[in-house]
Amino acid sequence: MLVFDAHLDLSLNALQYNRDLRCSVAEIRRGETGMVDLSGRERGTVAFPEMRRGGVGICVATLLAGCMKPAGPIGSWNSPAQAWATTQGQLAWYRAMEADGQLRQIVSAEGLDEHLEHWHQHPDRTPIGYVLSLEGADSLRDLDDLQHAYQEGLRALGPAHYGKGRYALGHDQIGGLSQAGRGLLASMERLGIILDVTHLCEQTFWDALDCFGGNVWASHHNCRALVDDPRQLSDEQIRALADRQAVIGVAFDVWMIVPNWRRRHSTHDNHPGADLSALANHVDHMAQLLGTTRHIGIGTDLDGGYGTEQTPADLDTIADVVRFFQILERRGYTPADLEGICHKNFVSLLRNAWT
Repeated sequence: MLVFDAHLDLSLNALQYNRDLRCSVAEIRRGETGMVDLSGRERGTVAFPEMRRGGVGICVATLLAGCMKPAGPIGSWNSPAQAWATTQGQLAWYRAMEADGQLRQIVSAEGLDEHLEHWHQHPDRTPIGYVLSLEGADSLRDLDDLQHAYQEGLRALGPAHYGKGRYALGHDQIGGLSQAGRGLLASMERLGIILDVTHLCEQTFWDALDCFGGNVWASHHNCRALVDDPRQLSDEQIRALADRQAVIGVAFDVWMIVPNWRRRHSTHDNHPGADLSALANHVDHMAQLLGTTRHIGIGTDLDGGYGTEQTPADLDTIADVVRFFQILERRGYTPADLEGICHKNFVSLLRNAWT
């Protein structure tokens, strides 16, 4: 079955981790033997061959470079000009992968439908489709950059990442949406760019929903009712997103899946049960809360600055995403439910946003 992954940091892995994603995960891991400069070395899970094996034929792929304070461990720069230049390098890598026949950018409903038709007919030789998103708006020096980014194919944007951003506050902060953030959202609405509410702190989340009239999604989020952390969505937020016809992509980062997982301290040996079945509990919670699966998808965030030390215990590469859907099937989700969670819910949102 076709899988739509709503959040993959492909260019970050290609350029900051220096991973040639045309190679297999096994080859990439071997090439990183002994490297300790970044989290997740020797434990990566994402490469194009494994995406194909898992049926990931379309994804939301990010540009990522911020100026947030305090600075994060990756993707943080001291000026908007540096951050902007970084995203332009990331965009150049996507273009190189398009020229190499690995990826195909999708920017319209017509292009989406054409890609889906080609993938279903020839999944072995159709490039993987991607929708370009910006994770954190710090790299936009001004709103003219947003217009330029749209012309280059940007179709979704999350105003914040971690910390205090130039346009919005990350989930680890407290406060409302700034005037600069309101101006950004107004320009996004005018251009038809989807608002990704992921990483917004709670007050900013509510301000954003109040002032933004366009299409919304939460690309990679899980449930606060199961793992109590501001990074997660509360039941009230989940209901509000459903009211806006949004889709929420469940994330495969184990600290967001099970309680009391301490990054860089917990392991699968000392914290059993951090697996795909635990992630399925988040799908169960949202489905029961909303009475439908129409607002649920996946946004794995695999290799978003971590590797198998922080993925579900029964997932070695992104190809193993099929196991997640098998778990949901065993729990009684119907073929229509599974098809929606796999890809149709996000595809429908895109089609509605672009027509």
